Amino acid sequence: MTLNELGDRLSDMYNNAQPNESVAMIHLFSIKYAHEIRDLNVSCKAVAKAAKINESYGAEISKGIKLSKYVTPK
Repeated sequence: MTLNELGDRLSDMYNNAQPNESVAMIHLFSIKYAHEIRDLNVSCKAVAKAAKINESYGAEISKGIKLSKYVTPK
């Protein structure tokens, strides 16, 4: 998966989130795609930028990647 494809998926999840759940969708995205993000060896800020969301959400992406070791999406 390319950085642009990841950005498109994150953008879709973020922009279609229920009210007040956009950050949760960032975490869910990061949990689901942690392996792909690691394989690309790109920064979390780069993923946020590719999704056209604020680069500060890179911190939330990082949290989701760390959580991916312990949780799986339903």
